[in-house]
Amino acid sequence: MIAPLHFFGLLHTGATLSASRFSVHASTVIGILALAALYGWRVRVHGRAGGTALGRAKPTVLAVALVTLFLSLNGWLHDLSDSYLFSAHMVQHLLLALVVAPLLIMATPGWMLRPALASRPVSAVARWFTNPLRAFAIFNVVMCAWHLPPLYNLAMAHHNVHIVQHLMFLVAAVLMWWPILSPLPELPRLAYPLQMLYLFLMSIPMSIVAVYIAYASSVLYPAYATAPRIWGISPMQDQLIGGLIMWIPGGLFFFTIISVIFFRWQQHEGDETVAGAQVAAAQLPVSR
Repeated sequence: MIAPLHFFGLLHTGATLSASRFSVHASTVIGILALAALYGWRVRVHGRAGGTALGRAKPTVLAVALVTLFLSLNGWLHDLSDSYLFSAHMVQHLLLALVVAPLLIMATPGWMLRPALASRPVSAVARWFTNPLRAFAIFNVVMCAWHLPPLYNLAMAHHNVHIVQHLMFLVAAVLMWWPILSPLPELPRLAYPLQMLYLFLMSIPMSIVAVYIAYASSVLYPAYATAPRIWGISPMQDQLIGGLIMWIPGGLFFFTIISVIFFRWQQHEGDETVAGAQVAAAQLPVSR
């Protein structure tokens, strides 16, 4: 009988790390091409209907999102995360949640999604899932659950489960960013002060999970205990680095966005003050 430790370690060792070898996985390519094709189709339909031109900014943001998604799930980062280092897997997860997901929303104009809201059931479901409290809960439940050893080890042992894990991360992250970046007034963003509070609270569960991983007294994920060692990093060091990556860069990212939102809020209030002063001045009686 194979010991559980070796069982988990043997299933994800198919990739060979090499600077000259860039692995590509068909499932990711198909998904990325499908997203690009759907986006292009909606742009063409909108153009034929006489809609406003999309411009270059949003397609460029989409391209950056899809390229980042491709590089996250293929090539050297994929091979490192699947077969060698837990810390590389953590980088992969942060890229999906904190880079790819918000870029996908930023790349999508409101008119591209609005026809779907014409259906009352779709509109009701969209409102339910993009509610800030539910979006907050969904993302954190998904993030916390998949980092618990039983589910994480299951994903490492079965490739199809691993794909589901990444899809759930990405979808949950899109929902998480929606109250901050929504392109639709029908599914509105939070007010600036609430956005800052929302992101501050968002950093707490991630920090708790990161501390749990970083300060664990044993290896939580057996696949990495039996993985080939590279760069002299032991399994416990690798786990510590992974937890710190989630804790420090992940937390700092949220606080950076909070700072950006704060300055936007101040600028917005300043613009409203100037506009109000101009209206008041225009209403003053003119002396003759």
